[in-house]
Amino acid sequence: MFEVVTVGALTAFLTAVGNGAAGEMGKHILLSTGAQVRRCLGRETPLPDTTEGWEILARQVHRRLSEDPRQNTEFTHLMRSMSDAAPTLRPGPGLPPAPRDFTDRARVVKLLRREATRPAAGRPRAALLYGRPGMGTSAVALHWGSLCIDRFPDGQFYIDLRGAAGELGPDPATVLQLLLQQMDVDPEQMPSTETGREALYRSLTAGRRALIVVDHATTAAQVRALIPSAPEVFLLVVSSGPAFTLEAELIEVPKLEERDAKRMLKKVATRYGVSWPAAEVSGTVARCEGNAFALQAAAMRLLAGDPTLPSSVDGATANDPVRAVTRDAVHRLGPDAARLCRLAALGGWPSVDATLGGRAADVTPQEAGRMLAKAAEVQLMERLGDGRYRFRPEVRRHLEDEAGPEHGIPECSAAVSRVLGELLERALHAACAALPKSWRVVELAPAEGSPYRDEAEGMAALLADLGNLVRAVSVAEEYQQYGTVLRLARALWPLQLKAGRWDELLPALRLAARCADEHQSSSRMAGALHFQLAHCLGELRRGEEAEQQARDAVACERAAGHVRGEASSVELLGLLHLNQWKYPAAYEQFIEAERIYRSITPGQKGVDDLPRALTLAERHQARALRGLGRLEESRSRLESVQDWFAAQGEAYNQARALTDLADTLHEAGDNSAALAKITVAERLLAPEKAAPHLAYLTGLRERCEAAI
Repeated sequence: MFEVVTVGALTAFLTAVGNGAAGEMGKHILLSTGAQVRRCLGRETPLPDTTEGWEILARQVHRRLSEDPRQNTEFTHLMRSMSDAAPTLRPGPGLPPAPRDFTDRARVVKLLRREATRPAAGRPRAALLYGRPGMGTSAVALHWGSLCIDRFPDGQFYIDLRGAAGELGPDPATVLQLLLQQMDVDPEQMPSTETGREALYRSLTAGRRALIVVDHATTAAQVRALIPSAPEVFLLVVSSGPAFTLEAELIEVPKLEERDAKRMLKKVATRYGVSWPAAEVSGTVARCEGNAFALQAAAMRLLAGDPTLPSSVDGATANDPVRAVTRDAVHRLGPDAARLCRLAALGGWPSVDATLGGRAADVTPQEAGRMLAKAAEVQLMERLGDGRYRFRPEVRRHLEDEAGPEHGIPECSAAVSRVLGELLERALHAACAALPKSWRVVELAPAEGSPYRDEAEGMAALLADLGNLVRAVSVAEEYQQYGTVLRLARALWPLQLKAGRWDELLPALRLAARCADEHQSSSRMAGALHFQLAHCLGELRRGEEAEQQARDAVACERAAGHVRGEASSVELLGLLHLNQWKYPAAYEQFIEAERIYRSITPGQKGVDDLPRALTLAERHQARALRGLGRLEESRSRLESVQDWFAAQGEAYNQARALTDLADTLHEAGDNSAALAKITVAERLLAPEKAAPHLAYLTGLRERCEAAI
């Protein structure tokens, strides 16, 4: 009697595959599992899209495995090879440094220690630190974390949600992605769905002792999935604002008592070897009203030897020390730098560098750089590194409020337009550098500006500006600059194709596709944006919505008479079907894509790319044929594909075709031939440092060897 894989194990495995990595090897695992399911059940079985669907499929497969020892062995080896490639938790970079002048907060620290060290007793360890803007909630979290490093030997992981574009910050799926990135999960192993990311997070932290700090959270929904199930994992959520409902210990960070505020100023004075008159210190403490940020800014003013400014008495600042400090700092900057800060604050940019600041104020980057550095000295901005700065949210709001009355609506609007123009120009240059052979971005290359040197520099520039670019799409739409909306969104293509930043890009792509339908319907531009949106949704495993967007892309490209775009969109539709285990539909779409590609005639756009496009279409057809069980046809086409890439000297693409071929040979029972292909693919991939791909080949090798 052989031991049958259990229903529970099958359900867990199949669900993990369905919610698995969105990278190339994640899709490869998905297709291998789909082929195995088809062989086992003897019929086409579309990919389930619900938990219940996976449970039903697992029971169906289990019944078949109990009757077929060979299939049971195949599934056992498949499941084992996939689990061996799962990510493991490694300590990350830790928390940012704690503030040097941290003072008191003994009660808050005590409450945090009590929650972190109490008996778990079946209750998750979690705390929500909250307080009014400027009270030092982040400082408390970082200070406490620095005191208890030894308690969390498996790592301290920190994510700051403030850098996301938009007022509400990232959604729950993106928060999970950011945390898993800090946990060193390879992009190729990043699950595509929120459910999959949560499952991986819980798997990584099971049995571990780790601290997770989420700074500047704005809603409970963002962090609810992070509530730990492991008893020795502590979640610390920080909110600069009122408390929200969360299954956690609520700990308020109150204003500093007068004695502690004075102690904080004394620490600064002692460190710099100065002495301030008692009356000066008392007046400063009174004006700051226990606000830690206001005290820090006031200390910098005192160090600079600036005269004490009178307390604000108008209604706007009488009870708002942050606004009062902001006005104080603006006064100290002088008119030119103050103008730059007000205009740069417009638009809500996640970061500002000297070039963007210069465009906002219409001054040179050199002048802007000096002004930004001065703004950081007086606490209006924070340095981020790499020449970038950001505003504290409450400071930016005050500056925005003052910009209109101080400079007038026309000048404010012109400042935002100049920043949008700068972001668009450098995004297009960066996109063209990042994908120099892609017609989707190369045809948008701007005539002016400075190109980037190579692919690495272009990609780095796009990643550095990601938050600003996503924000710029919505700002441009708000300012009715619809052409800018569309071209900015097109420039995001390398970020979704090469960097996998689908969650962050999705809102911008949705807005741009809608804008294209409203202002350039049935155009090439609309087709390209529906294509990008379909691709993004497909990577996030939102199959039904992705299919509709792909069909919209086909319709737009066809109406515009853009043959290459139409063929590419049909091909994408086929890939979406392939990844949903709809093999007959996928094969039909790939055949149709080839037909459309072959209709491109000399002189038409895309004729130079035709050999590559046809080779890729042939590879996709072969993968669909494998899913249909037509293994000999699949093998023949894949051999042709790998020969073409070998002739072109494209090692990675040749390795991809060889991997497909090894899968097909294994499924056909020719495991010796499959092992030979695996060996060649591994040799080709070694210089590429393609760890997930190599891990997949290792698992496939084990399955082939076990079958011999």
